[in-house]
Parts: sequence; structure tokens; C-alpha cells
Amino acid sequence: MRIYLAIAVGGIVGCWARYAMTNLVQTILGRDFPYATLSINLLGAFLMGFLFIETLERLSVSPAVRTGILTGVLGGYTTFSTFAMETLLLVEQGAAVRAILYVLLSVVGGFLAAFGGAYIARNL
Repeated sequence: MRIYLAIAVGGIVGCWARYAMTNLVQTILGRDFPYATLSINLLGAFLMGFLFIETLERLSVSPAVRTGILTGVLGGYTTFSTFAMETLLLVEQGAAVRAILYVLLSVVGGFLAAFGGAYIARNL
């Protein structure tokens, strides 16, 4: 139960951080390009890589705190960070072909799924 609570609290913090970052970046750079989402995804991926290793190899934190940070905060901030970390782990495990397949399926499949959903919504 502690892990679920840590994820919930972390998720709130991550969602607030995403909203604040979106507002900040759009105020500075505008809305002509998805700079806000791009910056959130890149920062989230960096933080996932950094905190995943730090909390696994260097820092002694409880499983609830680790999961609250990685799944809660970063999951609320951006799920792209999980995608990036999973891709890295596949590469580190010697499964580069699977990593490439995962990236291609996620990006192309995600685009096609969004396109299909929008198409159906517009044509109902």
C-alpha cells in the first residue's frame, strides 16, 4: 500500500511540474513548435536515466520512495522517460534490434493510433 501511495503523491507532483514547465516554455518560446513537450520529454528522459542509476547503485532509498520518484513523479511528468529507459536497458542487454523495433513501433504506431483516433472522432 505504501508504494501505491508513493506513486499517487509522486504523480501529483509530476503532473504539476509538467503543467508548470509547459506554461514556462510556451511563455518563453511560444506555441509555433511543441517546444514544451520536447523539453519535458528530454528532461524527463535525462532524469529517468540519472535517477534510475543513482537510486539503484549509489543511494540507499526504500522501494516506495524509488517507485514514487521513478513511476510517480517522472510518470506524471512524462511517460517518455520510461520509454527512453526501457530502450536503453534493451541496448545494454545486447538487444539492439529489439530496441530499434521498440522505438519504431512506439513512434510510428503511436502516430498511427493518434491519427486513427482523430479520424474516427471526426467521422462519427
